[in-house]
Amino acid sequence: MNPPKSLHLIANELTLVERKLLEPDPDRHQAVNGAIAHLFASGGKRLRPTVALLAFRLLQADPCTCGSCQRCEQGISLAAAVEMLHTATLVHDDIIDGALTRRGAPTLNASWSPGATILTGDYLFARAAELATLTGSVVVMRLFSRALMTICNGELHQLLRERHQLLDRAGYLQRIYAKTGALFVLAAEASGVLAEADSETLEALRVFGRELGIAFQIVDDLLDFVGSESQVGKPLGSDLAQGLVTLPAIYFLETSPDDERILNVVRGRRGREATQAALEAVRNSEAIELSEAEARQHAARAEEALLRLPEGDCRQALLDLADYAVNRQS
Repeated sequence: MNPPKSLHLIANELTLVERKLLEPDPDRHQAVNGAIAHLFASGGKRLRPTVALLAFRLLQADPCTCGSCQRCEQGISLAAAVEMLHTATLVHDDIIDGALTRRGAPTLNASWSPGATILTGDYLFARAAELATLTGSVVVMRLFSRALMTICNGELHQLLRERHQLLDRAGYLQRIYAKTGALFVLAAEASGVLAEADSETLEALRVFGRELGIAFQIVDDLLDFVGSESQVGKPLGSDLAQGLVTLPAIYFLETSPDDERILNVVRGRRGREATQAALEAVRNSEAIELSEAEARQHAARAEEALLRLPEGDCRQALLDLADYAVNRQS
């Protein structure tokens, strides 16, 4: 499924966001300039800035799309900050996971030293914070900081987890909220803050962002079992190969708690044959359908939250995003 056609509404703003992401800095090391160009040239759905831009426009009584006035600059800076923050987390994730490719392109740590890669990720975090300051909102900066703390805390929980915590569905949902949901919440809620929305609207935006992010990540985890490698951009079973137990495997173990094919992976026996056996076991079980159903439940909650916001093209575009999140193939 391709991204919704309704996103043409913010095509101009997305172009300006892209331009801001690539904005040159004469004091920046050439290696960082090259890294930024490489990272943003490798693609990405730009869903988080899309949510920010659509929510910001939706909540303005008289939305402006000139791209150069103060109000437009606020929205574009926020959208760029969210995407830069997302990209910074990916750089560090690739180091932690030892990933050499992402979306079919080499990662920074495929050719750089760990130190240089980490510092580049740190630079991107700082640049994201600088972009967030351009909104001129202390509240937005606080939301930005809390989102970053949530992401880092979630990554620490994953790295320092106990073995039994791998198999806990509540722990899984907390993990994917930290990994994905928190950034979608930031994109939606911070836009509401800039638009001076009331508390009920801000709560609707928080729920939308959280549920959309969780639905999106569950589908990502599903595609690691049933997707196409050419579309997903990485070998299937990558999560299992790293010992990461996601929702499909958790559902499988709820009905087959003693199945050695999954338990071997949990216990650290992660060779190619063991990973493939675990992958096939889950793929051929009802765990796939159960995971799909759970993703759709979260998407439905996101859509329900949106119905509390003003009607219009932007709301429909956000509804389309929730549908896209659970029907995509990559």
